[in-house]
Amino acid sequence: MPRDKSQYHRPQPPADPNQEYMTVQETAYVLKCGLKWLRELLRARPELCGRNGERGRIVTDREQRAAIHAVRSAGDPRTGRSIPRQRRRPAARKPALATT
Repeated sequence: MPRDKSQYHRPQPPADPNQEYMTVQETAYVLKCGLKWLRELLRARPELCGRNGERGRIVTDREQRAAIHAVRSAGDPRTGRSIPRQRRRPAARKPALATT
């Protein structure tokens, strides 16, 4: 019987936003970031998370969430830009030359 695994792919609100440990879904909800982005970050930087049991749930504590927030606020390391990118104004149009 297939189980619905959609709960693992969506951020979920925590029971208490100030609790010590949160799952990766609750962490994504609190930090207002995508779950896919957060999982990729935690895969690349395993010191920012812990596991509950052997190969169990990914959990974060307060210090790890603060470090994740600092990484996210630092910007995109690939481009050196802050996130989100600044929108550019369209270039002003030059007036057409008047012909007489």
